[in-house]
Amino acid sequence: MRTISGILGILLGGLGIHKFVIGATVPGLIMLVVTLFGTCCFVGAGWLMVGLPCGIGPAVMGIIGFVEGIIYLTKSDEDFHRIYLVGKRGWF
Repeated sequence: MRTISGILGILLGGLGIHKFVIGATVPGLIMLVVTLFGTCCFVGAGWLMVGLPCGIGPAVMGIIGFVEGIIYLTKSDEDFHRIYLVGKRGWF
């Protein structure tokens, strides 16, 4: 589970898929909604004044997902299980 979550965090981090895999539903939904809403606003408004700030949310979620993916892959299986599956840590 650690490897799958880590790879998903690196590749699809902004969508929060790696969060759903480990059972962190609320953080996963937050990442998904921020990414989808921000992308829709950014694409819909283009580079207008509203579009540029909306593009920041998906970028931040992507960076968070990427960093979490690397953190997941660098943890031992025991640490990952204890921290994220048993301890239910939602972020980082």
